[in-house]
Amino acid sequence: MTLQDQLHRYLFEHHQVRGELVQLQQSYSRILESQAYPAPIRQLLGELLVATSLLTATLKFEGSITVQLQGKGPVQLAVINGDDQQQLRGVARWEGELPSEAKLHDLVGEGFMVITIQPQQGERYQGIVALHGETLAACLEEYFAQSEQLATRIWIRTNDNLAQPQAAGMLLQALPANHDEHQHEFEHLATLTDTIKSEELFTLPAEEILYRLYHEEEVRLFEPQEVSFRCTCSRERCADALTQLGQSEAESIIAEQGEIDMHCDYCGSHYRFDAVDIQALFHDNGHPVDTHTH
Repeated sequence: MTLQDQLHRYLFEHHQVRGELVQLQQSYSRILESQAYPAPIRQLLGELLVATSLLTATLKFEGSITVQLQGKGPVQLAVINGDDQQQLRGVARWEGELPSEAKLHDLVGEGFMVITIQPQQGERYQGIVALHGETLAACLEEYFAQSEQLATRIWIRTNDNLAQPQAAGMLLQALPANHDEHQHEFEHLATLTDTIKSEELFTLPAEEILYRLYHEEEVRLFEPQEVSFRCTCSRERCADALTQLGQSEAESIIAEQGEIDMHCDYCGSHYRFDAVDIQALFHDNGHPVDTHTH
C-alpha cells in the first residue's frame, strides 16, 4: 500500500499528552535522488528528515527550522531544512568509505546537533545538543529535556529500499500542564508506543496505527498535513550570487571554463551562465533566459 507523505497530530482526551505520526516516501526519495549517497547516509538522512518533520510540527508560528549534524567523523555535515508548511529539503557531505552498518557515532563522530528556528516574525533561536545518545531519537529527546523541560519520546524508522525508500516516526510529548503525578500516564502511553513495528509504520494508515497502539484510550486525531520536498534554489538566486561575486571574477571564470555551472546540492539542479548571460547580468541588470536543468 502506498501512503501519502503526511504528518498527523493527535491528542489523548483523558491524559495531558499529545502525539505526532509522520510517514514519508516521496519526499524522502526526492532528497536521495540528488546524489549517490551510500546506504548509511541514506538512512541518516531519512532519520533526520523524520526528526525535522516532527520538530517542525511542534512550532507554533510561521517560519523555518534547520536540523544539522556536525562532527569530526566521515560525515562532516548532514542537514534538513523545513518550514511550517512541512516543505523539506536536505543534503549530506562525507568523505571516504563508510561501513555498511555504521551507527550515528560511526558517521558523525564527536559532534553536535544544531537546531535553528527562524520565525518570520521575531528572534532567531538556536539550540545545540552534544551527540551523547546512541541514536538520533535519543539526542532529540535530550534536546527537548534541555530546551522545553517536557517529557518527550521519539521513535524513528527507515527502510532503505532503493526502489521505494520509506521513513516514518512518532513523537509523544507531555503537555505543559502535566505535573509529576501524571508522569506514570505518559510512561504508560510511551510503553504502548514502544510496541510499534516498522512494517506497521510503513504500510498502515494513521487511524489503524493509533487504534492498534491505543485501542483502550480515547484519541482525537486531527486533519493531516501534507509533507513535501521543496528546494528554494532558483536561477534568480544564482544570478544574485554572481552579482555579489563581481563582474571581473565572473568573466575570468567564463574565460577559463567557458561557462559558470552552479549546482544545487539539495535537488541536483544546474544553473548555467555563459558569456552572453554574464554580459546581460552586469550591463542590463536583467536576468537571462532560464537554462535550468535537472
